[in-house]
Amino acid sequence: MANDAGKRSGNGAEDGPDPLGLRPRVLYRDDAVIVLDKPAGIAVHKGPKGGIVLEDGFDALRFGQAQPPQLAHRLDKDTSGCLVLGRTGEAIAALGRLFAAKGRVEKHYWAVVQGGPTADEGTIDAPLRKRDAARGWWMVVDHANGQPSSTIWRVLGRGAGFAWLDMIPVTGRTHQLRIHAAHAGFPILGDPIYGQAARSGAHLHLHARGIAFTLGHQRVDVTAPVPDHMRAGLGLCGWRPEAG
Repeated sequence: MANDAGKRSGNGAEDGPDPLGLRPRVLYRDDAVIVLDKPAGIAVHKGPKGGIVLEDGFDALRFGQAQPPQLAHRLDKDTSGCLVLGRTGEAIAALGRLFAAKGRVEKHYWAVVQGGPTADEGTIDAPLRKRDAARGWWMVVDHANGQPSSTIWRVLGRGAGFAWLDMIPVTGRTHQLRIHAAHAGFPILGDPIYGQAARSGAHLHLHARGIAFTLGHQRVDVTAPVPDHMRAGLGLCGWRPEAG
């Protein structure tokens, strides 16, 4: 996927302080859309536990607009990478329709998983539902009562008991990639809910590597750089920094 970080338009003036350091993390900007390289470890919006969230820094991303941008979708707190924001009411509504429609937004996630599949590519079809009200967003596989959920995966590299996967969510259920990987027998490294993070001490190795869609007549195709916490794990599986 191409990185369109250089294709930017509109007023480039800074809009006051940038307390969360988000401006340098803008990968793409036009008059309607911003694609941000979300850092791992921060929630995108307010939850029951409160605390600082990514939305608290969006005022720094107005770039001349009267209002800050708004989320077009969400990423888990510990997932890094491409996060799409809408800059106008019209764009936010159009993005909502795109993300709700099957196949209109192309997403690629990179993951380092423990063990790994024996095949080089495949599809995981496992219906998901919320575990219970007490666990909030935690999900379980439920073939009888779950919502249809499908993930395409491909092995990009292997090494040292790990595998590097490109994962494409066909559906967009909460925690889908994480629980699908664990259900298939290769949990994502550093997953504290569905994996073995309590024993490994690693951060979640799941990264929204690329996103592509067409909004109006504008094609947006963006790639997020590999985060620091995943470089060693990916390196064990054959990734090299010059590969991007």
